[in-house]
Amino acid sequence: MQIFPKSIMEIRTISLDSECVVITAQDVMLSDSTFNDVNMSNVSITDANLSDLRVEGAQLGGAVFTNIGMPPADHPMFDPNAEQRPLHFEDCDLHKSAFTSCDLSGVEISNCNIEGLTIDGVLVSELLENFKNASSDRH
Repeated sequence: MQIFPKSIMEIRTISLDSECVVITAQDVMLSDSTFNDVNMSNVSITDANLSDLRVEGAQLGGAVFTNIGMPPADHPMFDPNAEQRPLHFEDCDLHKSAFTSCDLSGVEISNCNIEGLTIDGVLVSELLENFKNASSDRH
């Protein structure tokens, strides 16, 4: 077993095959990394730049996303002119999920099952039906 001193160590590539390991990483750059067929349950990611992250074919049951967006004003990387790039969800099962205190301005929902979807306690399907009826009454 080789023991490394507590100094900065540069590692360009790590390959793990069929290994069960716990990784603790702090102040590391993992850009352009690929994880395929992995169990990452109970993983915690904090203070991370996940721009251009692509998650495909993943089970996210029980996942919690909080404080997602640009850095707040008291953060060293805060830029008052920066704007969050849009997120894209496609072919996702988000039933019974909750969005609380989120900025959903400009969000587009299309070709989605909205059965039971409520906004502030109001069924969206009823809102759409009332809108269609009011629209047809005007013509």
